[in-house]
Formats: sequence, structure tokens, C-alpha cells
Amino acid sequence: MSDNSAAYITTADALTLLLHNQHAICAAIEEMTKWLTENGVGGVAANTIAAMETLDTNAQALTDAILRLRRL
Repeated sequence: MSDNSAAYITTADALTLLLHNQHAICAAIEEMTKWLTENGVGGVAANTIAAMETLDTNAQALTDAILRLRRL
């Protein structure tokens, strides 16, 4: 295993942990969005939905990067 290979694995592992954190944050925001909607704070709920969309987009980019690193 070359030094680059070990670095790629370490980087992919770190990105995987960040991705798991992102999923957890998204789940928490989803719960808050549900509560906000149920309690008549629709404007704030709309903002949290926008935040979740950004997390989803970034999660996909992280997933793609992880897969590329693991193939090297």
C-alpha cells in the first residue's frame, strides 16, 4: 500500500464521518421543521427546509468524493 493510498483511505474515512454527522444534523432539522409547521411557524419552517436541501446537496457531493477516493 503506497503512502497515497493510505492518505486516500484516511481522507475517505474522515469524509464518511462528516457525512454521518450531516445526516444526523438533517434529521434534527427535519424534526424541528415538523414541530415548527405543527405550531404555526410556517415561515421559519420554510427556512429549515431550505437548509435541509443544502445538506442533501452537500451530502451527495461528499458521497461522490468518498466513492472516488475509495476507488483509488
